[in-house]
Amino acid sequence: MSLIFSSVVDAPLDEVFAWHARPGAIHRLSPPWQPVGVVSEASTLDGGRAVLGLPLGLRWGARHTGFEPPHRFVDELDSAPLSWALKWRHIHEFAAEGERTRMTDRVETPVPGALLRSMFAYRHRQLAADLAAQASARKAGDRPLTVAITGGSGFVGTALWSFLSTAGHRVVKLVRRSPAAVDERRWDPGHPAPDLLSDVDAVVHLAGASIAGRFTDAHRRAIRSSRIGPTRALAELASATGVPVFVSASAIGFYGADRGNEELTEDSERGEGFLADVVADWEAATAPAASAGVRVVNVRTGLVQSPDGGTLRLFHPLFAAGLGGRLGDGRMWQSWIGMDDLVDVYHRALYDNELSGPVNAVAPDAVRNSTYAATLAKVLRRPALLPVPLSGPRLLLGEQGARELAEASQLVRPAALAKAGHRFRYPDLEPALRHVLGRVR
Repeated sequence: MSLIFSSVVDAPLDEVFAWHARPGAIHRLSPPWQPVGVVSEASTLDGGRAVLGLPLGLRWGARHTGFEPPHRFVDELDSAPLSWALKWRHIHEFAAEGERTRMTDRVETPVPGALLRSMFAYRHRQLAADLAAQASARKAGDRPLTVAITGGSGFVGTALWSFLSTAGHRVVKLVRRSPAAVDERRWDPGHPAPDLLSDVDAVVHLAGASIAGRFTDAHRRAIRSSRIGPTRALAELASATGVPVFVSASAIGFYGADRGNEELTEDSERGEGFLADVVADWEAATAPAASAGVRVVNVRTGLVQSPDGGTLRLFHPLFAAGLGGRLGDGRMWQSWIGMDDLVDVYHRALYDNELSGPVNAVAPDAVRNSTYAATLAKVLRRPALLPVPLSGPRLLLGEQGARELAEASQLVRPAALAKAGHRFRYPDLEPALRHVLGRVR
C-alpha cells in the first residue's frame, strides 16, 4: 500500500457517491498540470472501463470493480503493456459522518506515495469545491436542466459540460461531425436544423476559432466568421424554438487593447481595435434572441488560468524552466480568472434570472504583468529575472496581434457579479495558480 489519502466532504454520502457515478466526473478530477487526457470514461462504476491517454501514445485502461454503492468501488489497471510492469489498484471508500462524508483513497502500487499526493490532494479539493458550488446554486434556484453546448470539447467547454453533468444537468453537445453518442446532435453553424434545440432549456454557445496566432487576413477572417454568423443563426433558432436562456461567450477585448488605468465595468464604452469590433458584433449577433424575450447573457471572459490552455499553457513551461519574466516594462493590466471560477459564472448564468446582458468574467482584482510574473515564479519556486522584450511577441504575432493580445492592458472589474453577490472560489491570483499547478502548500 503506497498511499492512503482521506478527507471529509461537506455533503451527504449518497450525494457524494452519485457525483462520482455521473458523466464528467473523471474530467473534473483530472489534474490540469498532468500530461494526461481522458480518451473515454466508464459508462458505469459497476464493471465499466475508463481509458486515459498518456505521453508517447500509451493508454491507461482501468476497469471498475468492487461496486458496493454507496460505500465503495475499485479501479484496477488492465491495459497492456503498462499492466505487465505496473500494479495499480485504487480503492474508493465513502463513509457517512453525520451529514458529511469521509472519502478515502487507498492505492496499492509500487509508485511512491510522495509522487501521488499532490494529485489526490487536488482531487479532494476539487470535489469539495464543486459540491459546495453546486449546493449553493441549488439553494439559489438551480434545478436539473437540459443544456445544449457548442464547443463542448474545447478548453472551456470540457470543464463546463463535465461540471454541469456532475451537478445533475443533462448536457447535449452540438457537434459539427456525425454524432457519436446519445447526447450529441449534429450542428451546422450556418444553417442549424429546425429541431436542433428541441426539448432544450438553455443554450451555452462557446464555439469560435482561437484568437491566438499571427493576425493575418486569413486569421482575422476566421476569427470573425466563426463567431458572428453562427451566433446569429443559433440565436434566431433559440428565439424560434422558445429556449428561455441563451448564454454566449464573449471577451474583455470589447474594451480595446489599452485603456490605461481606467476601471472598466459592463457599463463602460467599447474600445477601439480589431478585437473590440469583433466582440461588439459578436454580442450584437445575440440580439434576435434578446428581442424575442430570451434571457441573454454575454460572458466577457478575461485571461483564463489553467495549464490546459490559454496564456498559462504558454507561460508555465518557460517559468518552470526558470526562463520567465515580465513582458516589457510589466505595467500592463491583466484581468484574469481561474477556470473553475469561469465555470461557476457560466453556471450562474443558467439559473440566476436577474443576470442578463454583458457580464465581466474576471477575478475581483486585476494585476500588473510584473506582479503576475513574480507570482507565477513564486508558485513554481523559480526566478523571474529575464524580462521578455516586446520584439518577441511582435515577431510571433505581428504588430497588430502583439498589440491586441500580448501587450493588451485592461483593468476590468466584475461589477455585475459583485452586484449579484457572486462568490469566487479563487479571488486572489496566487491561490488560483497553486490550485491548477498542484503547488498548494
